[in-house]
Amino acid sequence: MTVRITGLTRRFDDRTVLDRLDLTIGEGEFVALLGRSGSGKSTLLRVLAGLDSGTESAELTLPAEVAAAFQEPRLLPWQRVWRNVVLGLDVPDRKQLAERALAEVGLAGHARAWPLTLSGGEAQRVSLARALVREPKLLLLDEPFGALDALTRVAMHDLVAGLWTRHRPSVLLVTHDVDEAIKLADRVLVLSAGRITHSAVVDVGRPRAADDHRVAGLRTELLAELGALEPAH
Repeated sequence: MTVRITGLTRRFDDRTVLDRLDLTIGEGEFVALLGRSGSGKSTLLRVLAGLDSGTESAELTLPAEVAAAFQEPRLLPWQRVWRNVVLGLDVPDRKQLAERALAEVGLAGHARAWPLTLSGGEAQRVSLARALVREPKLLLLDEPFGALDALTRVAMHDLVAGLWTRHRPSVLLVTHDVDEAIKLADRVLVLSAGRITHSAVVDVGRPRAADDHRVAGLRTELLAELGALEPAH
């Protein structure tokens, strides 16, 4: 397993956000995490990214190489795009490394651009390049497509799927979008009341058609788990 978490608890004052949560992610596995707003999805991701150290009574096994991309690309506007990609890396040939990563996400020739000249989709591609250039064993994606228009989102889905196929990191994608989760993931989890309450394996080959009866059935199952549909009897 790339990730193994046992008994993870996170409280904010008197509110328990994560309640003795257990989670495993296999090597090279793509996992999507669904849940209502405020269910603790982003808190869990922040814990895994090392950005939240206020947890209690947890056993965590994580790889040393973890990288994250968030809904906001968080680029430094006073740094050229290539410098944003290798920000914090102390390696030889930093610019060449950044240029290779940018080419892989479809931004060849953008190395010397300023972040403020990029579209939303381009900025998110830079964020992905910044994550991938670190060659992570675990890639954390916190609703990275949420602010994009529908056409750009579809293109980003295809980009992420292709990058995952080539590099094979373990991935945890936090999303509100059931269709997005089914399209991309090997396994879809539902987080509710601070725990993983449902796990569904997406046993459908890629690419996945929305009208495939297995996809439609899984979509209904997950929507029911999220309380958006009445469960079937």
